[in-house]
Amino acid sequence: MNISLRQLRVFLAVASERSFSRAGDRIGLTQPAVSRAIHELEAQMGLRLLDRSTREVALTEAGQSLAGRLPRVLDELDQALVDVRELGQTRRGRVRVASSPTISAHLMPACIAACAQREPDIELMLLDRIQQDVLSSVRAGEVDFGVVIEPLAPDDLHGETILHDPFVAVLPAGHPLAARRQLRWQALDGVPLVLLDHASGSRRLIDRALAEHGAEGRVVQEVGHPTTVFRMVEAGLGLSVMPALAMPPPATPAGVVARPLTPRIQREIVMVHRRQHSLSPLATRVWALIREMAALRSPSNG
Repeated sequence: MNISLRQLRVFLAVASERSFSRAGDRIGLTQPAVSRAIHELEAQMGLRLLDRSTREVALTEAGQSLAGRLPRVLDELDQALVDVRELGQTRRGRVRVASSPTISAHLMPACIAACAQREPDIELMLLDRIQQDVLSSVRAGEVDFGVVIEPLAPDDLHGETILHDPFVAVLPAGHPLAARRQLRWQALDGVPLVLLDHASGSRRLIDRALAEHGAEGRVVQEVGHPTTVFRMVEAGLGLSVMPALAMPPPATPAGVVARPLTPRIQREIVMVHRRQHSLSPLATRVWALIREMAALRSPSNG
C-alpha cells in the first residue's frame, strides 16, 4: 500500500469533525482536497472508511477501528521524528578517530587542540594504531573514522585525500650528501638504509619509489617508530627515506637533516569511513575540522 502521512492526518480530522468542510478548515485544506485525500486512502486500503450523506459523515466499522488506533501511532511517529531531529542537532558528544603513528604524532595534536578550542562540546578521542589496525577499527565501527596513508582502494571504505606529503632523504648532519640542497633517488643506490618496517603505511610506497628509480639501497635496520629511525641515522648506521610530515620540527634539531628527493614522490593522507554508514553530525564536524587543519600543512600554504 502507498498510503501517505497526509492522507492519515486528513482522515483523523474528518473522523473528529464528522464533516469534510470543518476538517478542511481545521487543517488548512479545501473541501475538494479533503475529499480527494479520503478517496485515495480508501482506494489504497480497498475498503470504505466513511459513509457520506448530505447531512453527515459517519465512520464505518473499519473507519472506527482505524480512528481508534491511529492517534497513538501518529503520536509515536511524531516523537520518533523529533528524537531523530534532535540527534541531528546535538552539539555535545564524543568522536573517536584512529590514525597511523606519524599522523597521530604530527597532524592530530593540532587537530585535537583546534577541536578543544572551537568545538568545546565535542570530545575528540584519538586511537594511535598501525595502519592495518586503523582500517580494522573503521570497518568494525569501533571508531567514527580513520586517518591513514592511501589504503589500497578498499571497496568498503569511502576516502577523502586531505594532504599530499612528499618523501625526503634523512641524513646525519655531517654527511657529505647533506651539503646538497636536494638529492636524486639514485643517490641512495647501494647505501645502507634504515627504514620503517612494513607495518607502516609508507613502507610499500618507499620500496616502490626506490625500485622505480634504480636505488637498490641495503636495508640494514627496519624499525617501527620514526624517532628510532632518526636516532639510528644520527648514529651513522645508515640513511633513510621518510615522509616530510614525520620530520622533527626545526625548533628541536635531532642531529639529522632532511633533503628533498627528486623527482618528487608523495604519499596521500586520507580520511576513511565505512562506505555504507553515514557519519554522525558530530563526526561530520570533526571530519571537516581535520580537513581544514590538514590544508594548513599543505606546501601550497607555506
